[in-house]
Amino acid sequence: MTAKKILIIEDNQDIRENISEILELDGYETLQASNGKEGARMAIDSLPDLVLCDIMMPELDGYGVLHILSKNESTVNIPFIFLTAKAEKSDLRKGMNLGADDYITKPFDETDLLNAINNRLNKVQRRNSIATPAELHKDIFKNKVVKHFAAKDIVYREDDSALYAYYLKSGKVKITKMNRDGKEIVVDLCSDEDYFGYWPLLNNSDHSNTAECLEDCEIWFIPAENFSEMLATDSEWTSIFIKLLASNLLIKEHKILDLAYESVRKRIAKSLLELRATYKENDPVKIKVSRETLASMAGTSVETAIRMLSEFKSDGLIDVHGSEIKILDHKKLGSMPY
Repeated sequence: MTAKKILIIEDNQDIRENISEILELDGYETLQASNGKEGARMAIDSLPDLVLCDIMMPELDGYGVLHILSKNESTVNIPFIFLTAKAEKSDLRKGMNLGADDYITKPFDETDLLNAINNRLNKVQRRNSIATPAELHKDIFKNKVVKHFAAKDIVYREDDSALYAYYLKSGKVKITKMNRDGKEIVVDLCSDEDYFGYWPLLNNSDHSNTAECLEDCEIWFIPAENFSEMLATDSEWTSIFIKLLASNLLIKEHKILDLAYESVRKRIAKSLLELRATYKENDPVKIKVSRETLASMAGTSVETAIRMLSEFKSDGLIDVHGSEIKILDHKKLGSMPY
């Protein structure tokens, strides 16, 4: 069996090397980083099985590392455990709200550290042993209605009555909302095995957005009563769904901050990277998206989106053929200064 790889991000060399020795004696392979920037780069390049990260570090603190990894599709699901000498409740709450899986206070007991790592890795193994959500949650699909849609077909519109939750068996769907000026804003992108359209069932309201297919789709319509029954009776499914809600809220929070503070150039780049994650089955990733959709994702005009694409093409980051965009260098696209 291949040894699990643990990345240790800690600016104190003695602590870092001590943790590494403990883990290697227990059969783990370790990587070491002495600051947050180095650690974030190593996580993206090496894709460890778990990250142990100090909070108070020079250059980039632990919160910043987690923020970067949570926005990268290749690292978002890597278990993340904070190591810190600060035990105040506010620090604990901030770390867990950002998506950390656990929180260990220094000085720590060696057994507690090993148990925390082992528990997180076992949870990942159990999650990965299940092939698809359809197999895990088959009861919720017992009365499903299977429908097929073509590109640009509407699944539901804003203000429609909410009678179903939706499971995207295959294809791509964009979730949009009109602002007060009648401009379309893309609030979410869904790909294979994603749920969507469930919010109205949680708060007993009509749909507040529109779901439109970006390509041919197979969508399973889950009757509201089945959805509510699973939430009320299946604790495992409910726990997974709560984590899904928390993840979606965190993503939306990041988007709001990007729209408020990031340049248009950076917003277009991040929108391309978000599309890349949605079309992850292709390598190099080829995205078929209208300029209108890209502009609405980034909160800008179509003309500006086209100009940014031309600049990225000139920089060798993308290639463009009609409506198809090929991302040539996603790392540079995501890390270059804007």
